[in-house]
Amino acid sequence: MYGNATLDDGALPITPRSSGAAWLRLPARMLSAVSSNRKAVFGLLILGVFTAMAIFAPLIAPYNPHGTDFLPSATPSRDHLLGTTSYGQDILSQVIWGARQTLIIGGLAGLAATLLSVLVGVSAAYLGGIADHILSVFVDIFLVIPALPLMIIIAAYAKGGGMWVLIGVIAITGWSFGARQIRPQALSLRNRDFLESARVRGESSAYIILFELLPNMISLTVAIFLGAALYAVLAAAGLQFIGLGNADEISWGTMLYWGENNEALMTGSPLWIMIPGACIALLGASVALINYAVDELGNPSLRVTRRKRVRRAPRT
Repeated sequence: MYGNATLDDGALPITPRSSGAAWLRLPARMLSAVSSNRKAVFGLLILGVFTAMAIFAPLIAPYNPHGTDFLPSATPSRDHLLGTTSYGQDILSQVIWGARQTLIIGGLAGLAATLLSVLVGVSAAYLGGIADHILSVFVDIFLVIPALPLMIIIAAYAKGGGMWVLIGVIAITGWSFGARQIRPQALSLRNRDFLESARVRGESSAYIILFELLPNMISLTVAIFLGAALYAVLAAAGLQFIGLGNADEISWGTMLYWGENNEALMTGSPLWIMIPGACIALLGASVALINYAVDELGNPSLRVTRRKRVRRAPRT
């Protein structure tokens, strides 16, 4: 779920650098990795379209997504390219506005889960001893707890809480797998010379973790974020589909909820369900494609394999 750039999968950690300037080099390295991978470029284009929809929704959407001024269950036409819902709402406007909440939930919940993963995983590896044991047990507890029932219970208890409740629920249930992934790589770097030299210089533990250790795990951290964001999008859509979100908010998940409740497939409004479902699938595919570039950034063996394929390609 969180990508393939892990030590357990045979991926190689980035060559250690003892300078916090690695954070400054991150944008250029990521851009280079993405631009050299066609799949990642395609995924980034899809994500860019959805991001533009979310940002410019007030300018792009032809109608108010909550407006009920149109003929119910109308078929696609020039005025309503995707038709209308059973309540007379424009489906295209809802799809455009729904991208905003869907991406916000995915981004913020994925970021929160990643921060928890990094905090627990790196702290356990760097501190070692009893702290490592306690934190590892804490991670194992969350790993064995079924995530879906836990999400349903928490979301049902806070039903109607809206977007922020979903973000909190997803972050709480989605961080442990990333922590389990990042701990082995942090362990492999803990006793490297560049960290020892930082300790000799008298640097604080916080400085060493932020500016010496984490920059050498950038690719894995980004892969964990991408997986956590995708998990958040799918989890939020699932919770909203079964009615555990705020049904009055516009998102692709709530569109699925209302479409299912009103039997959209049977009442002449199939696009009410099909389009948001297809958008969720495309968003997931775009994240997976971008993750190819992230895997290449953290695993040199993948870059070598791709170059060999290019060299062996028949000339025309």
